[in-house]
Amino acid sequence: MTTSTARVSTERPARYAKQMADHFGRKITAHWDEAAGQGALIFDDPERPVRGEVSLVAGEGVLLMHLECDTEEACATLEKVVAVHLVRFGRKDELVVRWRRAGGEAGSAWGVEDLD
Repeated sequence: MTTSTARVSTERPARYAKQMADHFGRKITAHWDEAAGQGALIFDDPERPVRGEVSLVAGEGVLLMHLECDTEEACATLEKVVAVHLVRFGRKDELVVRWRRAGGEAGSAWGVEDLD
């Protein structure tokens, strides 16, 4: 199991987490519990080549995302998919997503300047 974690500074972590769950929920299993400030994005469609799960936690001024995948390649792909969507949603707030792999190794990093 490969893991990666991101701490995204924002004044509206719950808003972005809910938006992510609502958006991804159209194609994958996703949920957001406003009262608990927690949710998940579950990429488990057998028709898709990449599988993994992202837990979402809204903290004080931070959105925490923890990604678990079967392979390094899957984690790299899902880091990008999740980060690019979040950065697009938070373009106005100039959100930056920096993933860190288990053991402290740097994963990918995404900001507004990385969008197409």
